[in-house]
Amino acid sequence: MSSNNSSNNQSEPKGALDAVFVESVEMPEGSVLIQGPDFNKKLSLSDLLGSYKRMGYQASSLGEGIDIIKEMRAWRLSDEPIKDDEVQEYLDPEVRKKTKCKIFLGFTSNLISSGLREIIRFLVQHKMVDVLVATAGGVEEDFIKCLAPTYLGDFALKGSDLRKKGLNRIGNLLVPNNNYCKFEDWILPIFDKMLKEQKENNKIWTPSSMIHRLGQEINDESSVYYWTSKNNIPVYCPAITDGSLGDMIYFHSYKNPGLIIDIAADIRNMNNEAVFAKKTGMIILGGGIIKHHICNANLMRNGADYAVYINTAQEFDGSDAGARPDEAISWGKIRADSKSCKIYAEATLVFPLIVAETFAKEINN
Repeated sequence: MSSNNSSNNQSEPKGALDAVFVESVEMPEGSVLIQGPDFNKKLSLSDLLGSYKRMGYQASSLGEGIDIIKEMRAWRLSDEPIKDDEVQEYLDPEVRKKTKCKIFLGFTSNLISSGLREIIRFLVQHKMVDVLVATAGGVEEDFIKCLAPTYLGDFALKGSDLRKKGLNRIGNLLVPNNNYCKFEDWILPIFDKMLKEQKENNKIWTPSSMIHRLGQEINDESSVYYWTSKNNIPVYCPAITDGSLGDMIYFHSYKNPGLIIDIAADIRNMNNEAVFAKKTGMIILGGGIIKHHICNANLMRNGADYAVYINTAQEFDGSDAGARPDEAISWGKIRADSKSCKIYAEATLVFPLIVAETFAKEINN
């Protein structure tokens, strides 16, 4: 008995062939070939990082971020043609050569708690960034580290056990609660002096002027804010009360009431940092309020020219933390013709590598 079962047909099925062997278009000229580093050769750190862009995935994003930061650091107004409506000051060729891209650096409090603090301190010590935006924790933890250390712990340490021992856990870091007692002893007398100046001299304190003052008072070169105060780098903290600083302001309001901290003046100053800049770049480590505060200030100038985001957040929940640069373009917070990228990574892993290949390379050379 004969069978017409197609499975007995020995010829190749055309439908399967067509599905598997779809003809490719020619790749555009200059397409990047995927290739990793060759460890048979002696590679420097710079050689290794230079290979990242060709590696794929987040390594390529890291390589792109390095290139964007190099470009924002290299830009000068003299690179641009003179506009018809340019103000007199910027017609001078020497002024144009000296006018740089204004770099905003934002970071969350946990990064100051970590060893990234020393990297951020390096950047402000050498005047490599122009504006900082931090959370309250990103301010207070710097001063607290001048008074007492933070220790390496473990993510798995049990919270109830740590609470009994007076140890606060930040991820896999441990901060003894006594550190905050030392912080209170240090800062409350400064608040007394600030209140006295407010009453006697009509001094108006803002979060940024308070941070500047605290940076002067700490007098410790290991501090980020010692250097921002010394180098007159403004530090904005839109949620100044959301942390131990807020706790201290609260306790001080009972011990010596009347200290006023004006956030309205700071929003004007922060927005003007962007509005009157010829070119702006954003480097944002983490998400939340620091990310939006920098982006929103740049909205006032129709968007930043460069942006590098580093965080682990995803966009599917609609959070600002998870939003990619393209979402900020839709709001006018990053320009449509900008150079921008997002690196999906935890900042302590990648930001040291970025700084090594950009900011620090110039100093070390």
